[in-house]
Amino acid sequence: MYKKNSTKSKLIGSLYLTLAASIWGGMFVVVKVVVPSVPPFLLVWSRYLIAIVALTLLGLQQHVHWHVEKKDWHLLISIGVIGQLASIVFQETGTMLANAQIGSIITATTPAFMTLFAAWLLKEQLTVVKLLAVTSATIGVILAGGGLHFQAHQTLGVLSLTVAALTWALMSVLLKKVPARYSALQVTTIGTLVALIGLTPVTLIVYHSFNWAVMLTPKVGGGILYLGIVSTAIAFVMWNKGLQLLQASQSGLFFFFQPLVGSLLGWLVLGEALHVSFVFGCLLIFIGVGLTLRN
Repeated sequence: MYKKNSTKSKLIGSLYLTLAASIWGGMFVVVKVVVPSVPPFLLVWSRYLIAIVALTLLGLQQHVHWHVEKKDWHLLISIGVIGQLASIVFQETGTMLANAQIGSIITATTPAFMTLFAAWLLKEQLTVVKLLAVTSATIGVILAGGGLHFQAHQTLGVLSLTVAALTWALMSVLLKKVPARYSALQVTTIGTLVALIGLTPVTLIVYHSFNWAVMLTPKVGGGILYLGIVSTAIAFVMWNKGLQLLQASQSGLFFFFQPLVGSLLGWLVLGEALHVSFVFGCLLIFIGVGLTLRN
């Protein structure tokens, strides 16, 4: 285990978090290809089903010790319910009621909430530098996304997305309270299983008449496999591992790479418009990340 405050652990943690957030940014491109054939909620359930298989196999390959002490179950289950279940459901609902651009911008408020939760639950010092870093990067995301504009009928979607940001931030901070004896892989597997169990009854009831054969087509099946293995199993483990190596308030800033990479890939792959303000937004995001790493 790396020393928490060492330069080496900070760099390695930063790498894990950057890769995880970047994978999630690229996920939006894959989702746009798959969603016309598979409804969002069913897609989330499918991701978790594939992910739990991948995580279990990886755990067996690495001889993970799966035993969890009775007193720790409450925390680990809460992490799964709050982050991998509630947050994702609210995010999908909000994106459906608003749109993807609004979703990426509002979700990017997560680091600000993480900083506040970390000060409250973990007693991490709320310094001026941390506040400046979060403010700079948040403004950067709004600029990169072309500004936050939404209609009155999208208000419920905006509220849902805000709850998604809050719950993901709370989950990320609660992860810091998990005892060090539990690996990132073990925590991720338990959280994913909790989410899968919670989503399965609703999925089977609502989508009982769905044409499941569509998932076996190369485009849809390949997309779901990518989302389940890479965007869910691998990225979640990386995010959780990165959180173990940095302070929660520092970790949140790397979440901004998600909308950044998503916008870039949307422009490169899907031909989506990229605003001039994107460059200035990127600059502010990098300034924010730079500030938190120097802190």
